[in-house]
Amino acid sequence: MSDTDRPEVDTAPKPAFELGTGPGRVLVWFYGVFTVAAASRSIVEVIRGFDRAPLAYSLSAVAAVVYGFITYSLVRGGEKARRAALACCAAELMGVLVVGTWTLAEPSAFPDSTVWSDFGMGYLFIPVILPVTGMIWLRRSKRA
Repeated sequence: MSDTDRPEVDTAPKPAFELGTGPGRVLVWFYGVFTVAAASRSIVEVIRGFDRAPLAYSLSAVAAVVYGFITYSLVRGGEKARRAALACCAAELMGVLVVGTWTLAEPSAFPDSTVWSDFGMGYLFIPVILPVTGMIWLRRSKRA
C-alpha cells in the first residue's frame, strides 16, 4: 500500500485558498508593519500628552487595532476570517476617507496628525492604498 492509497491521506482536508500566500504575504507584511507603527505612535503620543490632541491620538490607536485585526485575519485564513478582514478593510478605508477629508476641511480639529491624516500623506498614502488592495485581494480569494 503506497502513501496515496491510504484513506487518511485522501480525506485530509486542504484549504482551497490561503489568504496569506502569494500577494497576500505582502499584505500581511504591510499590515504587520502598520500595526507596529500605529501602535507605537499612539503609545508614545498618549504617554507624552494625551490631553494635547485626544481625538488624533485615539484615532491612531483605533488604526493600530484595525491593522492588527486585519493582519491576524490574513494569517489565520479561512472564509470567516476573509469576511471579517474584508469588513475591516472597508471600515479602514471609510476611516481614512473621513479622517483625511476632515483634516483637510478643518485642520484645527487635529492639532496633531494621525495615521490617517491627509489620507495618509505622512505614510506615503499607504493607509489609503492598503485597504483598497486588501479588498481586491480578499474578493479575489473568494473566487479561488
